[in-house]
Amino acid sequence: METFSEVRKHILDLYELRTDEPFIVSFEYAIKGNDRRQSIFLAELETADGRRVLRVETPVAPLEDLDAEKCLRINLTQRVGYLAVGDLDGVPYIKMCENLPYAFVGEQELDYTIRNVAQTADKMEQFLEPGRDIS
Repeated sequence: METFSEVRKHILDLYELRTDEPFIVSFEYAIKGNDRRQSIFLAELETADGRRVLRVETPVAPLEDLDAEKCLRINLTQRVGYLAVGDLDGVPYIKMCENLPYAFVGEQELDYTIRNVAQTADKMEQFLEPGRDIS
């Protein structure tokens, strides 16, 4: 895939979109084995040197109850994705993200990244916010 429109078409074949804008789409990813879901956001970003990348992002937990050092230690152990902070409805949230250069975005790689980011974020959410399914 070389463009966001190709990414969008692939996602439309698999999911019902909740957000559908020119360079951002979102959908709910069902976590296998339970009734939990993760909101996934895909957006096209441009790097400082003008390259386009696809960001895969999902909220994990509100930042207010979390220790920043704990989050950074978790970040260090990640094999796929990284933790960041972003607002969700005006509330700071820990988010799990992964940036993919378009040169590496194929259907299998995209599906793998979405699955791994969603499942890892859901496990973190269960650890950080027991009993809640935030997204």
